[in-house]
Amino acid sequence: MAGPKGTLVRIRGLLPSLNPAEQRVGEAVLEDPAGVAIASITALARAARTSEATVVRFCRSAGFSGYAQLRLALAVDVSRSETSTERLVGTDVERSDDLEQIIGKIAAADERAITETADGLDREILGKVVDAVSAARRIELFGVGTSGLVIADLGLKLRRIGRQAFAWSDVREALSTAALMTDADVAIGVSYTGATGDTVDALAEARERGATTVAVTNFARSPITEQADYVLTTAARETTFRVGAMASHHAQLTVADILFVAVAQRSYDDTLRALEITFEAVGRRGHGTSRQS
Repeated sequence: MAGPKGTLVRIRGLLPSLNPAEQRVGEAVLEDPAGVAIASITALARAARTSEATVVRFCRSAGFSGYAQLRLALAVDVSRSETSTERLVGTDVERSDDLEQIIGKIAAADERAITETADGLDREILGKVVDAVSAARRIELFGVGTSGLVIADLGLKLRRIGRQAFAWSDVREALSTAALMTDADVAIGVSYTGATGDTVDALAEARERGATTVAVTNFARSPITEQADYVLTTAARETTFRVGAMASHHAQLTVADILFVAVAQRSYDDTLRALEITFEAVGRRGHGTSRQS
C-alpha cells in the first residue's frame, strides 16, 4: 500500500504506465489533490471524464484498496505540503522570473526530490539490495548521461572500501561485462526514465547470466524494472528546462550514497581501515589531502 508521504510521488511515477482513462484520473488527482481529498468518487470520475469503476481501478493501481483510502492519504499528503517550499516546487521557471526566484525554485526542487526519495524508499527492498551488494563477488554498474555520473561516483566509493565495483556507460563495454557475470555478482542499472535502451539491455544480459539485478529509476513501472530483481525509486518532477530531471540526478546520488554507507557499515572496521589506507596512498603522491576526495 502507498504510504501517506508518498501518495503523490507514487501516482506521478505510475502515470506513464496507466491506460488513458486511468491516466486522466491520476492527472486530476495531481492537479488538485486537496480538492480530490474532499470530493466524491462521482465528482472525480466526472472531472476525469470516466467512470467510477475506472476510479476504483486507478486506486488499486496506486496501491489503495479503494477511493476512501486514497482520499485519506491525499488529505495527509496535502497537510504536510502546506509550506512555501512545497508551493514553490510545483511552479515552473517562468519567463518573468528573476534570479532570486530561479535560485529558490531550483533549490526547492532538489530539496523535495531528495526528501521524497528518502521517504519513499522501500526499506525492506533496500535491505535486500544491501545484503546482495555486501556479499557480491563483483558489482557492475550501468548508466548513461547524468546517470553515468552517478554510477561513476558509486563505483569509486565502493572501490575505495575494497569492493570490486565498476561503472560502464558505453553499451558495448556494458554488454561485454554483463555477459560474463554470474550468480555471485550484482548488476545495478540507473535510469531516470527507466527506458534507456543501453542500460535496460545491459541489465537484461546480466540477469540472463544469473546475476542479481537492481534498478534505480524514477518510474516504478518502466522497461528497466522488468529486468530487475529489486527496484529502488527516486522522486522528481519534470518541469521547464528539465528541472525535474536535474533534481532526479541529486535523488539518484542520494540513493547511491545511502546504499554505499549501508554497505560500508556492514564491515565497519574494515571500511575505516580501507578509507585510511587509500587516503594515505593518495596523500603520499601529493594529489590532495581531503578525506572526501
